[in-house]
Amino acid sequence: MATYHVTTFGCQMNEHDSERMKGMLESLGYEEAPARPDADLILFNTCSIREKADERFIAHLQEARAIKRRRADVVVGVGGCWAQSVKDEVFRQFPFVDVAFGPGQVHKLAEFLTSDSITAQGFFEFEGFTGHLPEKRTREFQAWLQISVGCNCVCAYCIVPSTRGREVSRPAGELVAEVERMAADGVREVTLLGQNVNSYGRDLPRDERVTFAQLLARVDAVEGIERIRYTSPHPKDIREDVARAHAELAAVCEHVHLPLQSGSSPILRAMRRTYDRDRYLGKVALIREHVPDCALTTDVIVGFPGETEDDFRQTLDVVDQVGFDGAFTFLYSPRRGTEAAELPGQVPHEVKVERLQRLVDVVQERARERAQRFVGRRLDVLVEGPSRTDAARLRGRTRHNKVVNFTGLAAPGEIVPVQIAAATSQTLSGEESLVARAAAA
Repeated sequence: MATYHVTTFGCQMNEHDSERMKGMLESLGYEEAPARPDADLILFNTCSIREKADERFIAHLQEARAIKRRRADVVVGVGGCWAQSVKDEVFRQFPFVDVAFGPGQVHKLAEFLTSDSITAQGFFEFEGFTGHLPEKRTREFQAWLQISVGCNCVCAYCIVPSTRGREVSRPAGELVAEVERMAADGVREVTLLGQNVNSYGRDLPRDERVTFAQLLARVDAVEGIERIRYTSPHPKDIREDVARAHAELAAVCEHVHLPLQSGSSPILRAMRRTYDRDRYLGKVALIREHVPDCALTTDVIVGFPGETEDDFRQTLDVVDQVGFDGAFTFLYSPRRGTEAAELPGQVPHEVKVERLQRLVDVVQERARERAQRFVGRRLDVLVEGPSRTDAARLRGRTRHNKVVNFTGLAAPGEIVPVQIAAATSQTLSGEESLVARAAAA
């Protein structure tokens, strides 16, 4: 039996796409190999959001080249955003690559593998959603739901519109049917995916148009689905109906990932984010008005071109005001073909590094303070498996998307009550409440 190995870089959409690649390959008779050197087909699902992602991927790609030198019949494939962004150069730069494909052409991999072609081939035009393909889920009780692809925003730093194209939504009926199949398979938690999930449906024909909040309600109505998450929204499209969905729909979790990027209105304007500092804070207030206990996480870019010390201090101030439960923080890195790469006022690397550390300090301190509200509470935890730090304990997530390490007897896929005893900026710890579990049973 032919074997494959997939390495995934980047976002949750890439994780979703990799699960679909694996499902498609296994439907063709392939079997997953435990390690790259054992595989007949070596695949990379790539990211191009940040320079570091490019560098990490290329180091792995060189290892694949070494394997192919030893075993000439090994097939090397490169998919995802990086492949799309260098589609005119990939085979020239890396002649050992056999097939390359963009995010909208994953299905072409199957055509290539089942054809008689002996020449390298590239596929880069959007033709369909990976959500239509078979899947091999990492965990049987959790699933991704691709509701849209592409993005109509023009953020000055972002390469996504050029790698994933304009926004295209999948029909709501098709999505609900997919969730019903997931629930029948034992899925308890579903995460809706899109580059900008809460602008979902605006491109659909008028008689099929469904808002994001309405889609959440339809997914919530599917029997067996106990948790609904989504990522990522754009602050400009967070409206009261979405905030109310968090408050009124039983399965929609008390967590919103709301990218900030900068707390400076002039920098937000240069980024083309279409909101300013005050409007962002207004969205935070709207969410907390309807869901006071909501966990808020965010993304912040440090060192965008033209960012002054005063701009950065405004970012620190917003982070301190909001008190995020967590944040992904990044050094700005120029991306080919983006407006920001050509802007004057590029910030020196050492300045960006120093600012990033100051930002991380504020994020972690406020996240630690926010996490204390859970100490002493009993929270429902969806068990994912053993703790990464102590194999004798279990690991899972609350509805607030907080990681919990705890002692208990539960199995992966169960939702159990856990008494929270301690909290850090990133994790909670506690003990499964066997009395509460017995009472619920």
